[in-house]
Amino acid sequence: MSFVDKTLTCRDCRVDFVFTAGEQEFYASKGFVNEPTRCPSCRQARKSSSSGGGGSREDRGAPRQAAGGGSRERVTYKTVCANCNQETTVPFVPRGTKPVYCSNCFDQMRSESGRGPRY
Repeated sequence: MSFVDKTLTCRDCRVDFVFTAGEQEFYASKGFVNEPTRCPSCRQARKSSSSGGGGSREDRGAPRQAAGGGSRERVTYKTVCANCNQETTVPFVPRGTKPVYCSNCFDQMRSESGRGPRY
């Protein structure tokens, strides 16, 4: 099968880019049937900011974390402690189906029961 360079338009930045014959041959060898929809720059940016599987974290409803291989940004959510009614932050999305405690109340409940709050 012979391949010819094609000019495509990036869906993100709207810049034209060339889908080379060599890239087309590579795609075919891997069994890919769709042409790329992003230019190499946007592809790389998306790859480095993605967690790698099934779309971006935003598409799946999860908070986006810092790109790059190093330390990740810690995402916290404000809520009110179910015990002392103080505002606190937690590293998960409070759903409202279970009580959420501040660190002090959680530690106190854990030490009293030996395990932590039971639900």
